[in-house]
Amino acid sequence: MNLRFLVACLFATVIAAAGWGATAAGAPRTVVFFGDSLTAGLGLAEPGEEAFPGLIQKKLAATHQAWRIVNAGLSGETTSGGLRRIEWILRQPFDVLVLELGANDGLRGIEPAVSRANLQGIIDRVRAKNPTVKILLTGMQMPPSFGQDYARDFATIYPELAEKNHLALVPFLLDSVALQPELNQRDGMHPTAEGHAIVAETVWKYLEPLL
Repeated sequence: MNLRFLVACLFATVIAAAGWGATAAGAPRTVVFFGDSLTAGLGLAEPGEEAFPGLIQKKLAATHQAWRIVNAGLSGETTSGGLRRIEWILRQPFDVLVLELGANDGLRGIEPAVSRANLQGIIDRVRAKNPTVKILLTGMQMPPSFGQDYARDFATIYPELAEKNHLALVPFLLDSVALQPELNQRDGMHPTAEGHAIVAETVWKYLEPLL
């Protein structure tokens, strides 16, 4: 836990030094991708460019839209860790938050009610800091091998939170990628660069209207 805390501190220091969220006239607005290894691009040769946040940055640059992408993905992050780490992220202003957490909760068998409460806590803290921030929630699912009841209860977390909080929702982040061997790395859980390209298009469909 101390190591994760130090990582979070280092991340906060780096983004502050880089001038993330500068509010000077003409400065680009900011989208923060706040997530786990899926957002961070674990296992990719060039995660900054090949992970789906980086691909969306390229898409924005190609269309000359004045938006800056910040990849705040942290491998191994759970919703509990995200609830603690969000305070560091909120030290800098941003305009849109893409909230991608929960997969590690499911893999660890964490009670869905706990994950739901943690995600709600993140949403509440972001809105308390800046009510104008737009939030895009990305849904996640667990395979039936985890148990039908658990998979069903886990899957309901995201649409229920989206409805309650009036959030935009990506129904399933890994749509058309999950369980496709050719689109995933050897662990079967983390997309390849080709898989991330599909994820980027999935997220873009719901993110673009918010920009």
